[in-house]
Amino acid sequence: MGRAWRIEYEGALYHLISRGNDGQHIYLNDADRNLFLETISEMSERFEVDIFAYVLMPNHYHLLARTNRANLKKAMQWFGTTYTRRFNNRNLKKGHLFQGRYKSILVQNDAYLMQLSCYIHRNPLRAGIVSRLIDYKWSSYPIYAYAKKSPDWLSTQVILSYFKDSNKHKQYREKVQKYAEEEKQLLEDLHHGMILGAKTFVNKIRKQFLPDIPHNDLPQQKQLAKDIKLDDLLKKSAEILQIDIDKCVQAKRLHGIDKHKRDLIVYLLWNKGLMTNEKLGQLFNMSYSAISHCVKSFKEKMNKDKKVENQFEVFNSQFKL
Repeated sequence: MGRAWRIEYEGALYHLISRGNDGQHIYLNDADRNLFLETISEMSERFEVDIFAYVLMPNHYHLLARTNRANLKKAMQWFGTTYTRRFNNRNLKKGHLFQGRYKSILVQNDAYLMQLSCYIHRNPLRAGIVSRLIDYKWSSYPIYAYAKKSPDWLSTQVILSYFKDSNKHKQYREKVQKYAEEEKQLLEDLHHGMILGAKTFVNKIRKQFLPDIPHNDLPQQKQLAKDIKLDDLLKKSAEILQIDIDKCVQAKRLHGIDKHKRDLIVYLLWNKGLMTNEKLGQLFNMSYSAISHCVKSFKEKMNKDKKVENQFEVFNSQFKL
């Protein structure tokens, strides 16, 4: 299994989830739960992480957070290591507490915080642990819905500012109660299991953080790269190379400059890892082996001819995928 891709920048918003190793419980009693929250408090202060909402489930947790520095990996590594050590010392245990990789979903902006907080707070209800959310004290829900005392490290202003009049806690309570109907819409805005937001935000993240060649051990990079609209890419390629794209993708045999331009496009798609050889063959009306030969041949051309190599570099630079 590939590593998780962590996108970091100042002011980034995240929905964070981590589960116990092999499904084990990550707290054995209320003292452990308080220890967990104390460790969250330290992380918040030490790494300048704003915490907007949380829920402690038996074998996992959810956090809604903002990193004021580009330091998600450092903050989460410190938290996981520190809480595990403290948990093990308290309970005379050894070994890993959390499974290898926490899940981080990058969130577009504050507008999603309200929806995510509702989703997070409804976890005990969905799991059948309680029939009324107020009966579950190990989340930030009582603070938002009933004005219970809030710890200093919990930032509630952003979400509560969604409501305009003085009775904000009652309105929040009503919002959560009705939220089950809106969860589907939230999931529709989740892209590749890692970015929550509009398509424009996904495109912005792609342009800013996706390398030209996705890393083999970061499958989320490959998924994001494949999300590019192929028709748009082919249209742009045709404009740059001044070629009839229909002829390019439909003709089994091309010769001369047309073949060279077609091979240039094939190699671009192959080089960026956007399509398998099989999919490329289907697109360009070629066999799997013909695609392999095309890629190999174009590589050899670039190695032998500096002009061809320069042409590809210029062509490739037109696409920030």
